[in-house]
Amino acid sequence: MATSSILPTSPSRSESGPAALQAVPEAPALQIDGQAAESVIAEKRIGERIKHLRLKKSMGLVELGKHTGLSASFLSQLETGRVVPTLRNLARIAMVFSKDLNYFFEPEPLTLFRIHRGKERVRLPQSGVQDPAYFFESLGYLVPDRQLDPYFAEFLPAKPGTEPRSHQHFGCEFLYILSGSLTIRHGATSHHVERGDAVYFDASTTHSYECSGDTPATALIVTLQQPVATPATGPRPSLPAGPFARLPRAPSAAAQPTSAKTAAIPKAG
Repeated sequence: MATSSILPTSPSRSESGPAALQAVPEAPALQIDGQAAESVIAEKRIGERIKHLRLKKSMGLVELGKHTGLSASFLSQLETGRVVPTLRNLARIAMVFSKDLNYFFEPEPLTLFRIHRGKERVRLPQSGVQDPAYFFESLGYLVPDRQLDPYFAEFLPAKPGTEPRSHQHFGCEFLYILSGSLTIRHGATSHHVERGDAVYFDASTTHSYECSGDTPATALIVTLQQPVATPATGPRPSLPAGPFARLPRAPSAAAQPTSAKTAAIPKAG
């Protein structure tokens, strides 16, 4: 690939005085190695970023070409990395999507992705009782600032003469029964659910769970606990935290050592 040159603009000088008679030396041309430029372009994945912007706007190559004055063929090669764009061409493309040139060269933002290994999870008992009726494991404790809390729960067969402990909290709750059967009390109503059934309910109403079979029941539970405000009444009063209360967030987006993953999980209250 041929090298390109960029000629810096010379500073302005006064037209009067002896300095006006002197020749202003021309700044040397800045030579850019073509192979190095291609390496930078490939590292920043500029072609992929252009394609992402275009598809996000549901824009075809021909339409983008009309806005930029570049051919659809050239833009296609640009997106696949077969040609290297000039700064002028990048500027044209950036203007179409209301971006500046820095967008193409800044480090890509880290996306959220966490794996919670089954062998590293911590099994916690129902809190607030001496004889727990179920145990649960957080499936999202490593996610910082998470918007919902997923759990795996195992409900033990009910013992004669025991009553399930009711609770309530802000937001909503979702259960998917993996095995066995449960009796879910929501307010004054009881519901029987079995393997394959799914339940979604308002968690600010008192609710409880009870294994209704002779073998343990398991379920995937997702809670969304956030205050709900209405124009007429304003924020609801404080509610006690349920057994599936939010666990503390991970301190940062960086992955934690294995030892820290299990040590930092307190019992949910």
